[in-house]
Amino acid sequence: MTPPFRHVALIGKYQAQAARAQDRVMDDIGDFLRSQGCSVVLERSSAESDSDGLPAKTCRHPVLTVEQIGEQCDLGLVVGGDGTMLGIGRQLAPYGVPLIGINRGRLGFITDIPLDNYQATLTPMLAGEYEEDHRSLMHAQVVRDGAVVFDALAMNDVVVNRGATSGMVELRVSVGRNFVANQRADGLIIATPTGSTAYALSAGGPLLHPSIPGWVLVPIAPHTLSNRPILLPDAEEITIEVVGGRDASANFDMQSLASLVHGDQIVVRRSDYRVRFLHPRGWSYFDTLRKKLHWNEGGS
Repeated sequence: MTPPFRHVALIGKYQAQAARAQDRVMDDIGDFLRSQGCSVVLERSSAESDSDGLPAKTCRHPVLTVEQIGEQCDLGLVVGGDGTMLGIGRQLAPYGVPLIGINRGRLGFITDIPLDNYQATLTPMLAGEYEEDHRSLMHAQVVRDGAVVFDALAMNDVVVNRGATSGMVELRVSVGRNFVANQRADGLIIATPTGSTAYALSAGGPLLHPSIPGWVLVPIAPHTLSNRPILLPDAEEITIEVVGGRDASANFDMQSLASLVHGDQIVVRRSDYRVRFLHPRGWSYFDTLRKKLHWNEGGS
């Protein structure tokens, strides 16, 4: 029987502060993948050294760009934290390449396989024994004087923030063709179910199960305390217009930043693409919440 994943891309940080130890981890994982009958390539930025931007001399694997991985690989194996997974997830979503995450970060909501147990966990997954989990993406644009000046995908959230040294911003919020409210606050978060466990949670938003076709709109320190988080269908387009305040900015998964001026509109709609995550057989979203949020602490 032909294994379902023959061409695997290894994605992570090959060169880091603890470069030699990190290199061994990546090399060991690559060796393991080959022992399972997989051909292994390394994503280009994962192979680049810190000093010259060229592939590290210690790299054992062929190096491909993200676009080449999307066209040629059956699977992406991400070694790192959720930030690494967010970045590659956005880039590979248009190609439909599934992703598995080995956690080297702190929380690991979406990179959920412990590094110290990866071989036992990956062996049945590489043979086709896994749970598949699809996550929605947001397509966000900054529109200025009728022209799109910034365009990005986001898996976690789109955040409009006040400037670091300025007061509140005033934002006009519309959903579809319906005006919702003018909000004065430190900012506003639009989060996907994946992003509901990130910034939106710390700002008082609810947790959304990944299967819910919705977004949560969460004000950050609103001037009027009756401005509360609201769950919205992701089929609706959300528009946030900057009405007042100075030095406002928009962040897309904390990766991309656009400085805003009065009259700018941040338009958020559901992307046509979804990110495919693979988890070990028996994986449950609720198991992840219990483990990462320590819900069992203090219980019997």
